[in-house]
Amino acid sequence: MSDALTYLVQARPETMSHYFRFLKETGKHLDPKTRNLISVITKVHSQTERGLRQYLSRALREGCTPMEVIDALLMAFPALGLAKIVWATDIILDMDIPGFQPAALRGEAPVWHDVTPTSAVADGDVLRLDCDGRGLFVYRNKRSYQVYDSRCPHQSTNIPELALQGNTLTCPKHQWQFDIKSGECIKKGNSPLRKIESRVVKGKVQALW
Repeated sequence: MSDALTYLVQARPETMSHYFRFLKETGKHLDPKTRNLISVITKVHSQTERGLRQYLSRALREGCTPMEVIDALLMAFPALGLAKIVWATDIILDMDIPGFQPAALRGEAPVWHDVTPTSAVADGDVLRLDCDGRGLFVYRNKRSYQVYDSRCPHQSTNIPELALQGNTLTCPKHQWQFDIKSGECIKKGNSPLRKIESRVVKGKVQALW
């Protein structure tokens, strides 16, 4: 929610509650994926970057594929126009979502990346690193390793190492908090960190994307 909407909710709760109820009722017969795809289009039309990031993430969590997002944008061309579609595409590329990469869209298989030697992560510790252009958090529990995307599932904010206090990771943008041991969101939000498939091969942690 924007700062302006937050202000209006606080200043006129009796009025804004009707507005949000209206929005909820208008989409109740749509499946979540379709509802969020429509929200993506409306945010592109109004060129609201914050909303686009938020509803794009929601649409993907509800099962929408990157190609479906692209199709929705292109089908809305008569209403959006090329300039707004290009604007939206720039934001999507900035979010650096693996499924939107050209290789993924072409159906090419993901590949394993060497992330870190197992010895670089002590038992119970977390390591924040960059691997082949992607920010990652690696958590070790004895012989088990969990690899998470460093981007917040809310609006794809890249979470830095300094955001980690003990086992709690806090996104600096909207203060969503996550338990790094499980990846679950424990405060503010309702979506977990994106867990990346991983394995250990010859003393190295590898991740697949």
